[in-house]
Amino acid sequence: MQLIKYPKKENWQEILARPVFDFEELKITVSAVLDDIESEGDSAVRRYTKQFDKVLLEDFQVLEKEFSEAESRVSDELKNAIKHAKSNIEKFHIAQKETPEKIETTEGVFCWRKSVAIERVGLYVPGGTAPLLSTVLMLAVPAKIVGCGEIIMCSPPDENGKINDVILYTAKLCGVTKVFKIGGVQAIGAMAFGTKTVPNVYKIFGPGNQFVTAAKQIVSQKGIAIDMPAGPSEVAVFADENSVPEFVAADLLSQAEHGTDSQVLLVSISEKVIEESKVEVEKQLADLPRKEIAEKALENSKAILVENKKTAIELLNEYAAEHLILAVENADEIAEHITNAGSVFIGNYSCESAGDYASGTNHTLPTDGYAKNYSGVSLDSFVKKITFQKLTETGIRNLGKTIELMAEAEELIAHKNAISVRLEKLATNRHKITRKHSG
Repeated sequence: MQLIKYPKKENWQEILARPVFDFEELKITVSAVLDDIESEGDSAVRRYTKQFDKVLLEDFQVLEKEFSEAESRVSDELKNAIKHAKSNIEKFHIAQKETPEKIETTEGVFCWRKSVAIERVGLYVPGGTAPLLSTVLMLAVPAKIVGCGEIIMCSPPDENGKINDVILYTAKLCGVTKVFKIGGVQAIGAMAFGTKTVPNVYKIFGPGNQFVTAAKQIVSQKGIAIDMPAGPSEVAVFADENSVPEFVAADLLSQAEHGTDSQVLLVSISEKVIEESKVEVEKQLADLPRKEIAEKALENSKAILVENKKTAIELLNEYAAEHLILAVENADEIAEHITNAGSVFIGNYSCESAGDYASGTNHTLPTDGYAKNYSGVSLDSFVKKITFQKLTETGIRNLGKTIELMAEAEELIAHKNAISVRLEKLATNRHKITRKHSG
């Protein structure tokens, strides 16, 4: 990790830059694959699966027998752990449900908003260097809670044409409708455009490498919604003398091991804290199975020494980390000043891994600074909001003149007439009733 001391604010943007890659060149490659899948369907998916995943598959869909076999190979201990995590995730997300409330904006004018589940969603679950069973929980649980009609999942097969047992077990547990042995760009294309085998979906969720990220961004320009423009994983840790170097190092490495393009950031007002944490990083790194991946990620990473807590908070809000850990004194108070982050972890015992797996919050979060304007996945991600209004006779009488005047000002006379004909009808009917009673 590169140590940077007291950087000037005008240099922050350069210092806080994420690892970059040539998106234009990547876009050309990814677009070519997507175009083939859109025009050729399953045959293109089959061809690219052979090219990228080294396996030729006739059938992509996971069969019931495969789910049963996978479940039999997962230990009871791990099953119980997954169920525990699922329970916590359900509790947190169920609490996000909203009850529609009718608002009478003017006497006789009622407005309300209702959440309606997206009918068919697609979940992408990476399974290459790390089989992300936790991603199944984070995406399938809220989709099931809101009542999505179809939950389609794609995950890459291994060279034997199999999906990881635990991923399959978790998908079945969470109520995924159909699972397909398709990975990478071809999975995004199949779910976006639909093939004879894979249904097209209305919104695609899930993390992935730069190819998957590019594919999601490209299909989003063709009318397919995506969760967010998420890229490589990242974490920022704000540490002071109250922190524990072993904890700080473990948190930094927990993100560094995700991928060579991941980035970690350590911010402190104490050079001693930074040095102690860096020593512990090297110590723990030596024993990691994914050491080489973490080492590459650390080359993209920085430790930044700043003058005071105010500067640290300002710098961290500028970085807008996917995960932000506050290993500092008065962490709860500091957390109130955080305006840009995907998810915040408060205090020495709130490790990022808790949010990744089982605390209950969702781990599908904005990266690359998108936390400035995007939220992480939540119950809202799987619904669309429909507004309703109902005007009674009293309501249109009370609001009608206002609408007529505004429509006329915009020179949209048909809009005005839609009100006028109703008001005239009401006036005529009232006049008839009045005459009848007077007669």
